[in-house]
Amino acid sequence: MKEYCSQEIEPKWQEFWLKNKTFKALVPDKSKKPKFYVLDMFPYPSGAGLHVGHPRGYTATDIVSRMKKMQGFNVLHPMGWDAFGLPAENYALKHKIHPEKITAKNIQRFKKQLISFGFAYDWDREINTTDPGYYRWTQWIFLQLFKHGLAYQAETPINFCPSCGTGLANEEVVNGRCERCQTKVIRKKLRQWLLKITAYAERLLKDLDDLDWPEYIKEMQKNWIGKSEGATIKFKVKNSSLEIEVFTTRPDTLFGATYVVLAPEHPLSLKLATPEYKEKVKKYIHESEQKTELERTELSKEKTGVFTGSYAINPVNNKPIPIWIADYVLAHYATGAIMCVPAHDQRDFDFAKKYDLPIIQVIAKNNKPSSLKKAYEKKGILINSGKFSQMPSEKAKKEIVKWLASKNLAQKTITYKLRDWIFSRQRYWGEPIPVIHCPKCGTVPLKEKDLPLKLPYVKHYEPSGTGESPLVKIKDWVNTTCPKCGAKAKRETNTMPQWAGSSWYYLRYIDPKNNKQLVAKNKEKYFMPVDLYVGGAEHAVLHLLYARFWHKFLYDIGAVSTKEPFQKLINVGIILAPDGRKMSKSLGNVINPDSLIKKYGADAFRLYEAFIGPFRQSSSWDPKGIVGTKRFLDKVWRLIKNKERKKENKQIEQKLHQLIKVVSQELESFEFNTAIAKMMEFVHLAEKEGLTKKEKETFLKLLAPFAPHIAEELWLLLGNQPSIFESDWPKYSQKIAQEKEITIIIQANGKTKGSLKAPFSCNQKTALEIIQKSKFSPLLKESKKQIFVRTPKKPIAIFNIIQGSN
Repeated sequence: MKEYCSQEIEPKWQEFWLKNKTFKALVPDKSKKPKFYVLDMFPYPSGAGLHVGHPRGYTATDIVSRMKKMQGFNVLHPMGWDAFGLPAENYALKHKIHPEKITAKNIQRFKKQLISFGFAYDWDREINTTDPGYYRWTQWIFLQLFKHGLAYQAETPINFCPSCGTGLANEEVVNGRCERCQTKVIRKKLRQWLLKITAYAERLLKDLDDLDWPEYIKEMQKNWIGKSEGATIKFKVKNSSLEIEVFTTRPDTLFGATYVVLAPEHPLSLKLATPEYKEKVKKYIHESEQKTELERTELSKEKTGVFTGSYAINPVNNKPIPIWIADYVLAHYATGAIMCVPAHDQRDFDFAKKYDLPIIQVIAKNNKPSSLKKAYEKKGILINSGKFSQMPSEKAKKEIVKWLASKNLAQKTITYKLRDWIFSRQRYWGEPIPVIHCPKCGTVPLKEKDLPLKLPYVKHYEPSGTGESPLVKIKDWVNTTCPKCGAKAKRETNTMPQWAGSSWYYLRYIDPKNNKQLVAKNKEKYFMPVDLYVGGAEHAVLHLLYARFWHKFLYDIGAVSTKEPFQKLINVGIILAPDGRKMSKSLGNVINPDSLIKKYGADAFRLYEAFIGPFRQSSSWDPKGIVGTKRFLDKVWRLIKNKERKKENKQIEQKLHQLIKVVSQELESFEFNTAIAKMMEFVHLAEKEGLTKKEKETFLKLLAPFAPHIAEELWLLLGNQPSIFESDWPKYSQKIAQEKEITIIIQANGKTKGSLKAPFSCNQKTALEIIQKSKFSPLLKESKKQIFVRTPKKPIAIFNIIQGSN
């Protein structure tokens, strides 16, 4: 065979790896090796299967996990299925197939695809979030949260998707629409289960500093948690015993507060409405309830409000200021009331201009008031602020709070934007919440011995549209007895969100068949934390924040040994269609990998996925790209099968050691495309010179993580025992890899005139001496200045001679 025949070779090795459990991770007591836990964000198995964009992250982790195995690590590289939730249920409703059946069918298809890519997963650890043996422990975690007061019920306005017929967490609403179906979200008041993630806000924020994550992902989490340090100020209501508490980060601007605004949901909103304004306030509150949070807080929208007829007393100067209701203030953030300083907040400035409210400047850049065409939001010197005038902003913040605190009118406060996690869904396809509602005992948790509480199999599971779960209709499941008193009781009919199963799945991979514990302590302590986690940046807030919260709780109750689950995170750039747009069925630009693998082979496909561009950046799929990687593999096939070179070749030896160094480094830093480019360069050179048997073996080891099937086959043809992944990763000699010479590009005023060879240790002084003795010496006669630059990682330097007036 002159070409690599993937159709014959690849299935053989895939079967070999599965049969021999080549990539099985050993348990702690059977391995003295250091562990390496590499994890993919597990997929939701959709009916469409994988398109060419999906395997990019999986290919990367597979490359790294294979290298780590050869480097002597006990590698844990598992795979499973995030199969509960709205997508499966909506698909099932559309095609009139039960979600249990469609999920099983989709998983089978996904697994077949992943095996065809040759991914090195330990399939003995496969998990499925819809398996009662798995979600038993999801329910167990919920019970622990409930027992510790972190799971509670509340009647609360939520984001409700009329199309999906269920409540949504804030994170599932994008631009006012349901993340899943794009339907416009409405506000609906429903009884909900919530998880008290706010109790962990400070730890979720602080512990980001210890993680090797992309800075922009950390920043997204910080912004979502939204920590603000400031003060709570009391404003007494004129002619009343009532008080309004406001939170502000700018107490230095208090003398400029000219009105107060309450959220429509604030408990005092209607109470403060005087008789002549009561109907207007009622109407405004009702209209606000119909709007989504995004509609209310959108910066570009025109602000609306209504006057209550009442006045508050500004505590720093005892002046009465009007109290307004406005929907851009949210009840759940801080106190649900704000003091408004239009001279120093643009939102307040626009509102004041619209409703003709006073604008008083109290901060100035140069101690003097100015004509304000917009709010001055920077720090400065206080003016018009009584005894605090002429004081710098930062000092005034502390002094004003201190002064008001002595009168019991202020205190330092920290607030967070983060809200408790809405945890219940009014749908069928999800984990049942393991509690019972008893008329005598109230809400009673199920006993742990009765877990899992299985989801009943029913034919009709359409959403009611009323905000009730379809489970309400299943009377023989709903009606039960109280585990506490034995009286007639009812089960909870809301189910858990899709995020429940994915908030702890990485732990179950460690001990997937344990029926007595979430995870055995010795196994968890050995494998955690996850050393490398790879997935899309779209999970920056949702999944990653929820998983960190659950993990911290499990740490607190002694179920895990680490404070954080994922030590290193790398985000994968998406693969766009050849037209530069995101792949989607509706656009008709989805590329199916199955036909490509059938034609070119999994190794060519994997190589192109890794070669397409920098891993963290988006890249467009080029149909010709996989043709190029297939040609490269054919070259490798011929090179290794060709006759061995017997003579020593210093150049090949040096280039091979340089290749070992580069590939090892680039794999660690996820620069796969440059590593492949270097291998292609080496093969081009080796085709001319030939390779010894040892050099062939070394090269195959470097290629193996990228193209494992061809590497296994050629390793065997060279007379070795399979598998190549049981061999050691090559080590390079710095002495051999070191370049002996450097090429100096000679330029005059930036224009290239030629090049010279020089010793590798060459500096500017040495380079000048060499040029003076060369044919380029005349260029130095008109020299005004010389610039010498070494190119990082390459044996190239530039010597630029600046001549004449330049």
